[in-house]
Amino acid sequence: MDFDSAVNTLKTLASSPTNDEKLTLYGLYKQATVGDNTTAQPGMFDFTGSAKWTAWNKVKGTTQDKAKTKYIALVGTLIAKYGLTAP
Repeated sequence: MDFDSAVNTLKTLASSPTNDEKLTLYGLYKQATVGDNTTAQPGMFDFTGSAKWTAWNKVKGTTQDKAKTKYIALVGTLIAKYGLTAP
C-alpha cells in the first residue's frame, strides 16, 4: 500500500478510530505532506486546534518519507483492528 491509497483506505474503516488514533494520523499526515510544524500554537481555548497542533508537533524532525511509512503502518494496524466496510 502506498501513501495515497492508505489515505483513501482510511475512509473505508468499518468503525471510527479513537480520538488519539485520529490525532496520531493527523500529525503523521501533516508531517508527510507539509513537513515540520512551523505554525504558531493555537490559543488555550482552541481545544481542537491545540490538540492537532500538538499531534503534529510531536513528529517534528521526522522526514516526510518516514512519516509516510509510519502513516501507512498505522493505517494497516487500524484496518486489522476495525476492518473495512463492504464495497
